[in-house]
Amino acid sequence: MSTSLHSRAGRVRISPYDRWLVVIGALKLAEAALFIALGVGVLRMLHKDLVDELIHLMVALHSDPEGRFASLLLDKVALLDPHRLKQISAAIFAHAGLDILEGTGLVLRKTWAEFVTVVVSGFFLPFEFMALARHVTWIRVGVTAVNVAVVVYLVFHLRMKMRERRQGRR
Repeated sequence: MSTSLHSRAGRVRISPYDRWLVVIGALKLAEAALFIALGVGVLRMLHKDLVDELIHLMVALHSDPEGRFASLLLDKVALLDPHRLKQISAAIFAHAGLDILEGTGLVLRKTWAEFVTVVVSGFFLPFEFMALARHVTWIRVGVTAVNVAVVVYLVFHLRMKMRERRQGRR
C-alpha cells in the first residue's frame, strides 16, 4: 500500500514506493541547484569578453584554442551579445524553477507533482533520443536511462494510486 501510515511514536512512515518519490524529488532539487548556478554563471559573463574568457578556459584545460572544434565554438561564442545572454539565463532560471516545483512536490509526495513530472520529462524524452541518435556518449545514455526510468516509475505509481482509489470507493 502506498499511503503513509502513522507509527506509535507519531512519526509518518513512508512506504517503499513513496521513498522513490522523495529520491526523484531530491534529484530534481539538486538539478535545480545546478541550473541556478549555471544561470548565475551566465549572468556573470554579461560584461566580459566571452571569446577571451573561453580562450583562457581552453588554455587552462590544456586544449588547443586553434583546433577545429575550438574555432567553431569560439565563432559561436563571438555571436553572443548581452541581450542573448539574458535570454539564455532566463531560460535556465525557468528550467530551475520548474525543477524546484517538481522536486518540492515530489518530496512532499503530492500527486500533482507526479503528473507534472511525467508530462515534463515525457516531453523532453524525444529530444534526448534524437541527441542520442546523433552522438552516443555514456553521459547521454545515463541521463536518458534515468529519465525513462523516472517516467516509467511515475506512470506505474500513478496507475497504482488510481487503482487504490477506485477500489476504496467501492
